[in-house]
Amino acid sequence: MRNVWPPLRQSGKRVGYARVSTPDQRLDMQLDALNTVACDPVFSDHGFSGGRADRQGLDKALKALEAGDVLVVFKLDRLGRSVLHLADLLTRFEKEGIHFCSLSEGIDTTTSGGKLVYHLFSAFAEFQRDIIRENTVAGLVAARARGSKLGRPHKLDTWDVLEAHRQIRQDGRSIEEIAERCGVSSSTVSRAVKRMELEAA
Repeated sequence: MRNVWPPLRQSGKRVGYARVSTPDQRLDMQLDALNTVACDPVFSDHGFSGGRADRQGLDKALKALEAGDVLVVFKLDRLGRSVLHLADLLTRFEKEGIHFCSLSEGIDTTTSGGKLVYHLFSAFAEFQRDIIRENTVAGLVAARARGSKLGRPHKLDTWDVLEAHRQIRQDGRSIEEIAERCGVSSSTVSRAVKRMELEAA
């Protein structure tokens, strides 16, 4: 593990987060590392895979963060359920004035060099959504070429769904807010996001 203590030059608190995927794994190594850089409070999820959407420890950690705080993890893969989820979280942190530190990778956005991480992940999130959009359109074209009947058009098209997903994940908007702006029900938004195999939260 690279030593990033100091700098962590934030003005607020250091919020730690740790996660292991199975009940028989131990959090000790991650917690020891977070304690080394004086994280308080520290939240954890024990026995939750990165693919689970209902990680209560992560939800509590995110709610505890305010502008000027820094979220600290042992490794990048302890935070994101997917690369897109990780990219969205970091993009949201930048917008909200929250810093991020990953001890193993030596990432620390409280330094001038570390701030570049936010720009890279923001660009990657946009790139990932472009790829999803292109693949969806290509799939529809291929289905039509095969003579498949696609049924009624969805109330929310591909761009609408991806933009709704971005606003939920990066801007912190609720599904209810998105539904009202789009003139559809909350369940329509939820189904649309699920249809494109995206996570709503």
